[in-house]
Amino acid sequence: MLSKGIVGSIGAGSSILPMFAAEKNSPAFQRLKVLVAGGHPDDPESGCGGTIARYTEQGHEVVILYLTRGEAGIQGKSATEAAAIRTAESLKACEILKARPIFAGQLDGATELNSEQYDRIFKILQAERPSVLFTQWPIDRHRDHRAASQLVFDYWLKSGKSVDLFYYEVEAGMQTQNFYPTHYVDITSTESRKRQACFAHTSQLPETTWYRMHEEMHRIRGLEHGCRMAEAFIRHNQSPDTGLPGL
Repeated sequence: MLSKGIVGSIGAGSSILPMFAAEKNSPAFQRLKVLVAGGHPDDPESGCGGTIARYTEQGHEVVILYLTRGEAGIQGKSATEAAAIRTAESLKACEILKARPIFAGQLDGATELNSEQYDRIFKILQAERPSVLFTQWPIDRHRDHRAASQLVFDYWLKSGKSVDLFYYEVEAGMQTQNFYPTHYVDITSTESRKRQACFAHTSQLPETTWYRMHEEMHRIRGLEHGCRMAEAFIRHNQSPDTGLPGL
């Protein structure tokens, strides 16, 4: 039985994200491996935490790839101290979302795009063999977000564009810019888990700063999609077009 109201595609009627295609107890169910990449701890959670929660609720595997450990993200803390704090926060967030974390070993604020890093990310993703990819939008104010996007895009090209590639947004207008969604996921039922995962990043003060913006984004994207709260995505138009995978 197909899930209703999960994903919509602008100008193309209704489509189903890869994971949302069949119930987990259905004979048609196929377990997906979903990989979500972000520049820092809290980027994947804030951009698509509700969607991650929907995937894991349905029995799919989700891997979160953090390009850095947020070394520059806590004022007054050394890079080592900040990395330890933010790594612990990421582990807690992943536990809430039932996702598995991977840390790619780059440094917050000093990410690199070079042959060594392209090869490193390619090897990590090739070992994971994801069914679906989510990464940050390449037109973004933060260079670490742009780096994450380009590294994942390079893997996708080298893998023959064989899986769906979706881009997510964070702090629309401030960080992510020129973002015109092609797909939506109704996160009305999972926003509370997303909130918990985002609030696990206590060093980043989500309750008084950036999560408020995401609450507004949820409502606006929900209005666009016809539900209470939604997350929005852009599908690369050369993806296989299986829709937003699997719930």
